Amino acid sequence: MSFAAPSLGSIGGKSAARAFEFGRTYVVRPKGKHQATVVWLHGLGDNGSSWSQLLETLPLPNIKWICPTAPTRPMSLFGGFPSTAWFDVEELSEAAPDDLEGLDASAAHVANLLSTEPADIKLCVGGFSMGAATALYSASCFTAGKYGNGNAYPANLSAAVGLSGWLPCAKTLSNKLQGVDDATRRAHSFPILMCHGKGDDVVPYKFGEKSSKCLSSNGFQDATFKAYNGLGHYTIPEEMDDVCAWLTSKLGLDGNVA
Repeated sequence: MSFAAPSLGSIGGKSAARAFEFGRTYVVRPKGKHQATVVWLHGLGDNGSSWSQLLETLPLPNIKWICPTAPTRPMSLFGGFPSTAWFDVEELSEAAPDDLEGLDASAAHVANLLSTEPADIKLCVGGFSMGAATALYSASCFTAGKYGNGNAYPANLSAAVGLSGWLPCAKTLSNKLQGVDDATRRAHSFPILMCHGKGDDVVPYKFGEKSSKCLSSNGFQDATFKAYNGLGHYTIPEEMDDVCAWLTSKLGLDGNVA
C-alpha cells in the first residue's frame, strides 16, 4: 500500500492512552503572496519528503505546504510490522473497525501544525490514500466542531482534498453531526474534492465513491468526486491539474508570484 506525505519538526499529537511520536515535517514556502496553508498527508509507509518535492513543482505560488511524517507504529494490516501510518488499519474493508484514537491523534497533529498560521490565511488539509482518509476525517471533525473523543476541534478549515482515499467513520458521521449547532451550516458550505482512479487495486474505487456519497447525503453540498479511467493507486498530471484548479477556485487564490 502506498500512503504518502512530506514532513517537518514535530509537535504534539499526544493521546491519553498512547503517545504518538510524529516524524519530520517538511515545509514548502510560498513563492508568491502567502494566501493559504495546506497540510498535506502522505500514504502508508511513506514520509513527508516525497510529497513536498512534488507539491513544490505545482503552479500554486500562493500556497504554503506543510508535509508532516506520520508516526512509525505496528500495523495490524501487516501483522504488526511497523510502518509510518496516521492510524492503524486491520483490513481494507467496509466492515473494518476505525482506529478512533489514532485518527484523533493525527487530526490533532494537523490542527496543531495549522495553529500558528496568520489569521488572514485560508487553512486546508489534503492527502493521498491513508493521508486522504485522515484529511477527510479532519474535515468531519471541523464540521462537527469536535474530535471523535468529544474534545473541541480548534482549526478553522476552509477546504479539504482527498486523493485515492476514503472517509473513516462514515457510518457514524450523521450521529457526529446531529444536534451540533452550526454543523449543518458548516457542512453545507465546506468544499471537499475527492479524486479516485477506477483502476485502484489498493483502495478500491467503490470506497472513494461511497465515501463521496456519504458526504453528500450528510449535507456536504460542495463535495466534488472526480473519477479517472485506468488510474491505479498513484497520481497523474491530469489529476494534479484538477487539484490546482480546484484549490485556486475554492481558496480564492490570485496566482500572483509577486
